[in-house]
Amino acid sequence: MSTPVIGVLALQGDVREHLVALAAADAVARPVRRPEELAEVDGLVLPGGESTTISKLAVLFGVMDPLRARVRDGMPVYGTCAGMIMLADKILDPRSGQETVGGIDMIVRRNAFGRQNESFEAALDVKGITGDPVEGVFIRAPWVESVGAAAEVLAEHDGHIVAVRQGNALATSFHPELTGDHRVHRFFADMVRAYGAAESL
Repeated sequence: MSTPVIGVLALQGDVREHLVALAAADAVARPVRRPEELAEVDGLVLPGGESTTISKLAVLFGVMDPLRARVRDGMPVYGTCAGMIMLADKILDPRSGQETVGGIDMIVRRNAFGRQNESFEAALDVKGITGDPVEGVFIRAPWVESVGAAAEVLAEHDGHIVAVRQGNALATSFHPELTGDHRVHRFFADMVRAYGAAESL
């Protein structure tokens, strides 16, 4: 699979920026809002935004259960910021009615790095990303309180976990789609390619 089809869950959040970054990473990028659109992609990005809103809209649009099923079956998925919260098996301080997709054995704290006016950037060494440090943009970002044995920590900032991978699920607290550096999206696209190649054997 040289050119994977990767969707971006387009219910709320910074969807367009992810579509641009995925295209730059040599993937075919599509917005996904409904179950039939989810069925047509090889992998999916869960963007930043407001995790409670995304969760409720995913249920409303009938996409939450099919998404959980595909993640359970091994479809590669990448969550940034709110998307990281969506991939957590447990949220430390969930809002009322908030659900997650799950897929990574981690406990996440919402808005852990502070409010919107406390947003910041930081250079990060991310395991698996070669070259210069990745510029991490943190906007009302979560951090990971703890991970289970199956989850691999890929990056930390000030002693807090900000990037995690478990199998075909990848999550970052920060927003690489906002920087013009597409290496993290290329890393994810390669995960999707590897999954597709294994599935075709």
